[in-house]
Amino acid sequence: MTEQPLPQAATTTLPPQSANGTSPQPRPAAEPPKTGRTHTRLSGLRTSLIAGAAVLIVVMIFIIQNAHAVNISFLGAHLRLSLAVALFIAAIAGALIMAAAGTARITELRRIMRRDRRNSQAS
Repeated sequence: MTEQPLPQAATTTLPPQSANGTSPQPRPAAEPPKTGRTHTRLSGLRTSLIAGAAVLIVVMIFIIQNAHAVNISFLGAHLRLSLAVALFIAAIAGALIMAAAGTARITELRRIMRRDRRNSQAS
């Protein structure tokens, strides 16, 4: 009797069964290379600029709609500003405080890493 050869797609290159009776699991086929668009720095910059422009438009609408003036007193300073400008300044101040805290934490972590690296090189 002659055996018919297996079709090309049905052949596998699995190793033989192990001594304990388990067979290895087949590996998934490698994914084909992607042929779509790739993300570049300039495309990210363009997307960021468009998003920034949209945010600025929303901020401008907010400032125009909240143009009435309010009295502000803070640590002895008395100002009369538009409500939107006062809220915008408060938001910027909050963002700067958060940035300062984040910078301090990153600096602390870098100092710890540098110290650990020096200690491991000395050993």
